[in-house]
Amino acid sequence: MALFGTLPTVRAQLAPSPAFALAFDYVARCLQPGSPEAARIAAVPAGETVRVELGAGVFALEQAYLAKPAAEGRWEGHERHIDVQVIVSGRELMGVIDVNRLALAEDLREPRDLLFFAPQDGGSTLRVGAGELAVFFPVDAHMPSLADGEPSLVRKTVVKVPVAGAATAA
Repeated sequence: MALFGTLPTVRAQLAPSPAFALAFDYVARCLQPGSPEAARIAAVPAGETVRVELGAGVFALEQAYLAKPAAEGRWEGHERHIDVQVIVSGRELMGVIDVNRLALAEDLREPRDLLFFAPQDGGSTLRVGAGELAVFFPVDAHMPSLADGEPSLVRKTVVKVPVAGAATAA
């Protein structure tokens, strides 16, 4: 099930793997004021997303947007990727629920590895602020980008870690 908290807390909860090491090293740079990654995210225009290849099938989607009211949210999930959603500035609410409790509404597996689910009450809500992250696995349907109060600007990066690359060697 989903993990959330600060980078050191989340990093300590996951078994080491090269793919997560790559993702978390990038996240650390994103959260370092003055780094090229932090500057690049700060420059993303509101409403846009920039894809950054990190290697070994890991990539990031650097974003800036106005968090939306919960009524506009949609449950989503992924089968081939684990989401590491990192708030660089601002704050938002993220819903999370077991994917098996939902009915599929839209299948965009090919080519986007994206599933949307029918509206469903329930689940849990995470309040995620600057410097915090949430990790969503394929069993976790999630509803990100929700306003925590009035809609406000959020700067975020979502690192996509391939499920196949997340496992450690035995």
